[in-house]
Amino acid sequence: MTGMYDGINTSVGTVATQVGQSPSDWNSTIFTLVKGIADTVIVPIAGLIIAYVLCYELISMLIEKNNMHEFDTWIFFKFVLKAFIAIFLVSHTLDISMAVFEVAKQVITTTAGVITGTETVDISAAVANYEVQLQTMDIGALIGIAIQIKVLSFIMGIMSVVVTVLLYGRMLEIYLYLSVAPIPFATFTNREWGTMGNNFLRALLALAFQGFFMLVCVGAYSALVVNYMSSGFSGTDFNGSLLGILAITAVLIVMLFKSGSISKSIFNAH
Repeated sequence: MTGMYDGINTSVGTVATQVGQSPSDWNSTIFTLVKGIADTVIVPIAGLIIAYVLCYELISMLIEKNNMHEFDTWIFFKFVLKAFIAIFLVSHTLDISMAVFEVAKQVITTTAGVITGTETVDISAAVANYEVQLQTMDIGALIGIAIQIKVLSFIMGIMSVVVTVLLYGRMLEIYLYLSVAPIPFATFTNREWGTMGNNFLRALLALAFQGFFMLVCVGAYSALVVNYMSSGFSGTDFNGSLLGILAITAVLIVMLFKSGSISKSIFNAH
């Protein structure tokens, strides 16, 4: 019984410590790989998109003034400015993207200082008190309890794996977004194509602040665990207390799953 929560304790503790890390801090090797792909493979494609967008923009500016009957020379300065901005954005795509995660990192770090309590479940003291009850049970009841504990331990092991998958899945999704970031950044200066860049930036903000919502979930889980450990294990129904902790952990996992959709809905990301 005493070690059945070790896996989930480790996984939840990992969430609390890693959601605030930027992509370059979380795994520098993957970040270097993504940066190389973006600079070598994606930036040339973004350059083609810039060329198309700028040509489309120039044609639109020339014909929108009564088919060039009302021609103003200032539109060329406007065109050059848009070209400069587009090239600048593509050249500094990863810098701008990392700035988004640095802001989220600061928010998460500050939030972590506000959250109090522990996300660790320690039932060793309760197990020691429960030994007295075990000594009065017959062999049939003991076998039933042993089976129940094994099943609960197996479920807790699955939950710990799910939490780890959620954490790693979010980070890999971030790396996928960063690998193609120059393409949507190349569309910002055009009115029609700019929606692609705006949607991408909102999605990037949603991924960055998903870590904040995951940390809030862990903080709520910590508060529930502390309250339940002080009340749930004080009675004689030890099995019910184990099921209570299991239910609290299941709620945590459900909310961690929903953190991504919650963040996207707040930032209106598609």
